[in-house]
Amino acid sequence: MAFTEQYDVVVVGAGHAGCEAAMAAARMGLKTALITMNMDLIAQMSCNPAIGGVAKGHLVREVDALGGIMGEVADAVGIQFRLLNSSRGPAVWSPRAQCDKQLYRVKMREVLESQPGLHIRQAEVVDLVLEDREQEEQGIEDETPELPRPVHPRRRVLGLKLRDGRRLMAGATIITTGTFLNGLIHCGEERYPAGRSGEPASVLLGEALRALGLRTCRLKTGTPPRLDGRTIHWETFEEQPGDADPTPFSFRTRKIVQPQISCHIAFTTPETLRLIRENVHRSAMYSGRIEGIGPRYCPSIEDKIVKFPDKTQHQFFLEPEGLNTHEVYVNGMSTSLPMEVQWQIVHSIPGLEDAEMLRPGYAIEYDSVDATELDRTLRVKSMEGLYLAGQINGTSGYEEAACQGIMAGINAALWLKGEAPFTMDRSEGYTGILIDDLISKGTDEPYRMFTSRAEFRLHLRIDNADRRLTTYGRRLGLINDEAWAEYEQKQARMAALANLLNATRVDQAKLADAGFGALTATAGATWAQLLKRPEVSIEAILPALGDQLQGNSVLAAFAHSRDEVSDPVWRGVMRNEARAVETEIKFAGYLDQQKKSIEKLKAAEGVAIPEWIEYRVISGLSREMLEILERVRPITIGQASRIPGVTPAALSLVHVAIRIQGQKRGQKRGQKRQPEPERAAS
Repeated sequence: MAFTEQYDVVVVGAGHAGCEAAMAAARMGLKTALITMNMDLIAQMSCNPAIGGVAKGHLVREVDALGGIMGEVADAVGIQFRLLNSSRGPAVWSPRAQCDKQLYRVKMREVLESQPGLHIRQAEVVDLVLEDREQEEQGIEDETPELPRPVHPRRRVLGLKLRDGRRLMAGATIITTGTFLNGLIHCGEERYPAGRSGEPASVLLGEALRALGLRTCRLKTGTPPRLDGRTIHWETFEEQPGDADPTPFSFRTRKIVQPQISCHIAFTTPETLRLIRENVHRSAMYSGRIEGIGPRYCPSIEDKIVKFPDKTQHQFFLEPEGLNTHEVYVNGMSTSLPMEVQWQIVHSIPGLEDAEMLRPGYAIEYDSVDATELDRTLRVKSMEGLYLAGQINGTSGYEEAACQGIMAGINAALWLKGEAPFTMDRSEGYTGILIDDLISKGTDEPYRMFTSRAEFRLHLRIDNADRRLTTYGRRLGLINDEAWAEYEQKQARMAALANLLNATRVDQAKLADAGFGALTATAGATWAQLLKRPEVSIEAILPALGDQLQGNSVLAAFAHSRDEVSDPVWRGVMRNEARAVETEIKFAGYLDQQKKSIEKLKAAEGVAIPEWIEYRVISGLSREMLEILERVRPITIGQASRIPGVTPAALSLVHVAIRIQGQKRGQKRGQKRQPEPERAAS
C-alpha cells in the first residue's frame, strides 16, 4: 500500500506562483504542502535577475498589498532600485529592482520555512488522484427532445501521485509548473528535454494534464547568454546607477540592507547585425524546430533583426546577477542561435571583445493550458479542487506568475472553508485585468502585462495599491496586526495632509520663498488649488507649510527636509506618500471621470450570466457565437462583451435569454412543488 500524507492544499511547483499560493493558503490556516523537484532552487530566477518593471511593478505592489511576499523578499535582496517612467505621469511610474539571484532563493526559502502550517517536500509529481462523478448539466427542461440534457463526468482532484510511490491527498490542488511541462530546450541545431537548463522536464505530469481533456498549446520563451564580469571592459560602457532614494516594493519595507550596484548599457554594431542575418536560418525560431509561439514583447535578438530590418542599432543592459558572483546577465540578447554564433555576437560588441561566456542563451518551449478553461478564481471549470497559476496559464514573467499564485492560493483556501470566493475586477487592480484577459480571451502567445491594458490606469497606481487592496488582505487573514497598524497610520497621514492643503490659504510671502512669487491669481487660493497647476509640485510647497506640519503629530514626518533625513528609504517613503496626495488633488477631475466609467463597468459586471444558461436553445445565435460562448462560459455580461468575436447583437440575445430561461426554470420548480391532486372516490 502506498505511503500517504494528508493536507488541505498541495501546491505543485515552487516558482514565483507556487511560493505565493502556498504562503497564502498557509497564512489562511490551512495545512499546505509545497512540492518541488529541487528544494535548493525554490523561487529560482530562471531568466532576468530582477523584479518589477513597467506594469510588472504594479503587480508586485498589488501582491504586497494583499499580504504576499514577493515584494518583501525583493526588497531584502535588491542590489539596485529604480523608479521607471518617473519623468512621465504617475499612472505609469513603476518600481524595478535588480536582485541578487542566489540571495533571492535563500531569502524566499527562509520566509517559507518560517511559516507555520507550510510543509516543503522534494519530489516529482507524476499524476493526479481523481474521483469521477456522473453529474447532469443543470440545463432547463424544455420541450425540445432533439436537444437532450447532456450528461458528463465531473471529476474531483483528490491529490497527487509522486514518482517515489507516495500519495499526497488534499482538498485542493494548485499546479504552478512554469516551463517544466514537457519542456524542450533549443540551442541552435541542438535540442533536449528540460524544464530549464540543467533541470529535468515534467513529462509524466504533462501527459496526465493532457489526459484530462483540457485544451492546451505550446508556447516558447528564451534567455540570453551569461558572461564573466571579470572579462568585460566596463569602462567602455555607459553606467546606469540606481536611484539615490530607493523605491521599495513592499509598503512595509523601511530599510534597504544590501550594497547597491550599477548596471551598464551596451549597443550592437553593424558586425553584430551581419552575424545574426547570416546565421538566422540556424536559429531554432527560424529553422522550423520550434512549434511554440514566443513572446511578442520580449523578442529574441534574431527576432528583432528580422522584424525591424531598418533599425541599425539595438540596446543591451549588462546586469550583475549578484554581489558574490561575477556572472553577468545580458538583458536584450535572448537567443536560440548556436553557441558558436552567440560567441561571435558577444565579441562583436566593443568592450566585450575578451568576454567569456559562462552559459549560452537558449529557447525553451513548453505546454500551457488554454486559460478560458478557468473561472475567475483560477479553478479549472470542468474539475473540482484543481487550480492553475503562472506560466501554465500562458503568461510570461515572475510578477504575472506571483499575482496568479496568491489569487489561486486565496481561493483554494476559501473554497475549502466553504466561503465566498475572492475576485478582483478590472477597476480594482492589474491582477484583475490579467485574470479577466486570460479567462475571457485566452492567449496564443506569452501574456505580458502593460499599463496600456488598463482602462483606468490613473486609478490603478503603485502608490494606492494598498488603499485598493489591503482591506481585502486583512479580511482574508494575510495582513497581520503590525502591518495593519502601519497601513492605518499611513492613511491617516495622507488624509491629514490632504485636509491641510485644502483648508490652508496661500501665504504670499511663503509662496515667494517657495519660488512661486511670479504666479498670478493666487489671492485667496488654497494650497490644494495651487497644486492643481502643472508647474507646482508638492515637494516645492511643503517647506512653506513647515509650521503647520510641525505642530501636528500626524504630519510631523512631512516637515523634515531632504537633508534632515539620513535614511534614504524613509525619505523615499515620505516623498511618495506626499506625491500620492498631490496626484489625488492635481488629477481630481480625471479621477472623477474614471470613477463614473468604473460605475458603468460595474453595472455591466452586475448582470450575471447564470451557470444554467443554455446557449444552444437561444434563437438567433450564430454557430460561431455559440461555440465561443460555450467554450468560455462567461459569468457576466461585462465579461462576455470582452470576448473577441462576441457581437453586441449576441449580447442582447443572451440578456433576453437569461430572463426567459429563468422564468421557465421558475415555472418548472413551481409545478414540481405543487401537491398531486387527490383522486376522486370511486
